[in-house]
Amino acid sequence: MSESSDQQVLENGAAPTTHAELAAWVAEVAELTQPQNVYWVDGSAEENTRLTSQLVEAGTFVRLNDELFPNSFAAFSDPKDVARVEEQTFICSENRRDAGFTNNWMDPAEMKSKLTSIFTGSMRGRTMYVIPFVMGPLDADEPKYGVEITDSAYVVASMRIMARIGTDVLRKMEAEEAFFVPALHSVGAPLAPGEDDVAWPCNEEKWIVHFPEERSIWSYGSGYGGNALLGKKCYALRIASVMARDEGWLAEHMLILKLTSPEGKAYNVAAAFPSACGKTNLALLDPTIDGWKAETLGDDINWMRIGKDGELRGVNPEYGLFGVAPGTGWGTNPNAMRAITKGNSIFTNVALTDDGGVWWEGMTDETPAHLTDWQGNEWTPDSGKPAAHPNSRFCTPIDQIDMLAQEYYSPNGVEIHAILFGGRRKTTIPLVTEARSWTNGIFMGSTLSSETTAAASGAVGVLRRDPMAMLPFIGYDAGDYLNHWDSIAAKTNPERRPRIFLVNWFRRTPGGGFAWPGFGDNSRVLKWAIERIEGKADARETPIGYVPTGESLDLTGLEDFTPADVEVAVNVDPEEWKAELASIEEWYANFGESLPQSLQDELAGLKERLAV
Repeated sequence: MSESSDQQVLENGAAPTTHAELAAWVAEVAELTQPQNVYWVDGSAEENTRLTSQLVEAGTFVRLNDELFPNSFAAFSDPKDVARVEEQTFICSENRRDAGFTNNWMDPAEMKSKLTSIFTGSMRGRTMYVIPFVMGPLDADEPKYGVEITDSAYVVASMRIMARIGTDVLRKMEAEEAFFVPALHSVGAPLAPGEDDVAWPCNEEKWIVHFPEERSIWSYGSGYGGNALLGKKCYALRIASVMARDEGWLAEHMLILKLTSPEGKAYNVAAAFPSACGKTNLALLDPTIDGWKAETLGDDINWMRIGKDGELRGVNPEYGLFGVAPGTGWGTNPNAMRAITKGNSIFTNVALTDDGGVWWEGMTDETPAHLTDWQGNEWTPDSGKPAAHPNSRFCTPIDQIDMLAQEYYSPNGVEIHAILFGGRRKTTIPLVTEARSWTNGIFMGSTLSSETTAAASGAVGVLRRDPMAMLPFIGYDAGDYLNHWDSIAAKTNPERRPRIFLVNWFRRTPGGGFAWPGFGDNSRVLKWAIERIEGKADARETPIGYVPTGESLDLTGLEDFTPADVEVAVNVDPEEWKAELASIEEWYANFGESLPQSLQDELAGLKERLAV
C-alpha cells in the first residue's frame, strides 16, 4: 500500500473501530489467514484511484481510453473462473431438511472444519481488505449491514460500485453496535516471499458457502462476480431470503420498473427472470408507445416489505449494475449504454478494441474488423468464436442511469402493483398470461422454466425449472420458500396486493421466428397488464389463466404485426400443456411433503381444466 494509507494498514489486525464484535472478527480472520497487511476500506475517491492504479500496475486491470470510457477498466479472469459455480455452492443449515433439494448441503461443523483448513494462511503475502457495507439506503428504518473481508483489490473496486461502503457505513454501525453479516472471501492464492503474482489469482478448488442460522458467508477460490462480490447473490438473496422468511418479508431476484401512463398515473412493476434472460433490458426499457414513461429502480434485486396499509413495498438494495454484457447494445438497450459510456465502470471478460475501448457481441450493429478477445488473442469476424465471453459483465454505478427514478433513493421503497415471472421458452408458454389469483400466480412462479444460459457453469440450452427465478439463490428449503410466498397473502391488503403475470419474450412461431419483437415493444405487454389492473383491457380465459385478445394489445406504430400475430404469440396449445403437466408433476415430486397443499390444488385444477 502507499504511504498515504499507512494509517489504515495494521499488521496485527487491530481495528480502527469501536464496534467490538467487528474488531474481534477481523482479528480472528487475520490470525487465520495470515495476510501481510490488514487494510480498512474507507470508500473514498482517493482510495479508489490508488487501488485501481495498483490493479493496472499488477496487470489485473487495463485502463481504457478516457475519452471513450472515462475512469474505466477492463479485467480478464482465469478461463476456469467465469461464472457462478452452483455445484460448489452450499447452504449449511443445522438441519439438512432446511436446505431442501435445490441446495447442496453439508453439516455446518464439518464445513467449518474444511473451510478453516483451507483458509489457514490463504492470504499470505497479500493485503486483507475490510469492507464495511450496507444493503440499501443507509438511512433506512432497519439498515442491513455487512462486512466483507477479501484479499482481492478487484473485489474492493467492484464492491464500491455495487454497494454503499466505507467509513460512513462503519460509523453508523458503531453508533448502533449494529448486527452485520460477516462475509469472508479469499481467492485462495497465497504468495510465498518473493513469488510473483498473476493478473487473476484464483484456485482450482472453489467453495461458496452460507451458514443461514448465523447469517454468515465464506467464499474461497473464485474472484469472479457473485462468487466474490458477497453483497450480491450471497447476501442479497441467499442469506436475505432466510432473514426475510424469519422477519416476514421477501428477498427476490427481481428488477423494479416504474411506469407512468399518459394520464400521469404511476405503477411499479417487479419482474423475476433467470440470469441472461432480458432482466436488465426490461429494467432499462425504452417504451415504444407514445405517452408512456419508464424509469428504473433496479435491475436485479428486490426486497419487498409489507407497508402500513398492507401493500408490498419494494426497494433495490444495490448501488450499481452488474449486467451481462453480450446482448446489451445501442439498438437493444440504449439506456444501459448511455450509463456505461459515462465511465466509472469495470468490464470483465469483454473484448478490447484497437482504440482502447471495449466491445461485446450485440453492442453495435457493425462488428469491428479487429479486436483483442477476452483471452488476449487477436480476433476477427472470421475467428469462429465469440470475442467476449458469453457471461462477460459490466459493473456500472446505478446513479449514471438517466432514467433512474427519484424513488430509488426512498429508504422505504415503492409500492409494487404488478409482479412478472418470465423465462426463456421457445414453445408452450404464451407471451403473457395473467394469473387467476395470488395463489395461481405462485403456481406460475413455482413452475417457471427456462433454457439455461451462460450465467452459470454447465450446459447451455437445457430446460430447467427455476422457481421465481430463484433456483440458485433460495437460502432454505424450496417448499418452505413457496409456503412463505403463500403466507404473504394473509399479511397483505387484498385491494393492494400485486397482480401476477407470466411472460415469455422468447416464444417462437411455427416457422421458427420470434413470435414477438421484444425489447422496447415489451412496453405494450406492460401497458396491457396495467390496463388489466385498471379493469380496462380485454382478455380471454384459458386453462392456464387470462391472455390478451388479439385487439387488446396496443399495436400502434408496430409495423407488420397484427392482432392475428398476437393470437399466435398467446396461443395455449392443450397438447403442449399436457406434456408440460407431466414435466410439472415430475418437478413437484422433488418437493416431497414440503410442497404447499395450495399448489397441489392448483395443479389439480389445471389438470381438470385441461381435461387430463
